Amino acid sequence: MSRTLKALSALLTYPTAELVQATGEISEALDKDRRIPASVRDHLHKLLNELAGNDLYDLQERYVLLFDRTRSLSLHLFEHVHGESRDRGQAMIDLKSQYEAAGLFMDVSELPDFLPLFLEYVATRPGAEAAESLGQPAHIFAAIAERLRKRRSTYEAVFRALGALAAAKPTDEEVSALLQLPDPDADDLAALDAAWEDEPVNFGPGAGDNCKDSIIARVRGGMRPAPDMPQRQRQ
Repeated sequence: MSRTLKALSALLTYPTAELVQATGEISEALDKDRRIPASVRDHLHKLLNELAGNDLYDLQERYVLLFDRTRSLSLHLFEHVHGESRDRGQAMIDLKSQYEAAGLFMDVSELPDFLPLFLEYVATRPGAEAAESLGQPAHIFAAIAERLRKRRSTYEAVFRALGALAAAKPTDEEVSALLQLPDPDADDLAALDAAWEDEPVNFGPGAGDNCKDSIIARVRGGMRPAPDMPQRQRQ
């Protein structure tokens, strides 16, 4: 499962020329894992074909509109569970400690709940433990997959694959609870602003209105593909 998780992690990183060059390697890794249903693998290949054949700037713009601007599609797992509550901070600390205990040390600009990073960690665990770890956020995978389905996005297949690999399956109630949260279109700027500002938070004395934007910028700069995949250029 390790190679599969690294491939899926890479697919969820910001598109770069290096990622495009690795699409053949990623395709090979996914084809070998029969735990992913054939229909999902077919859709993963559609995403890979888009990455290999479309203009890179268009791919990057699509990624930002989906995963950076749309809170309901955030790749930060705790966003869907804790929002901006105090519990999120402790959860971040606990997850970071879990990574370090397994020998995975983060860059200072990374947040531990960033899904590609989480998949890097899970890829280091034995098969049964990896499947169990994927089961914990399975309801988040299912909700994001459904939102991407409504948007006719080929990224849906990545989350369907993660759900297929997870040992535990989410209940309908768990998924429905997440789907009831606001899910604005990326082009609806007013709705997006409302979604991000409904839980205002300050980070330290004198933090300004652009504090969250600066954090997003740091995360954007710190994103990286999974181990054994080509490294992205810092922007």
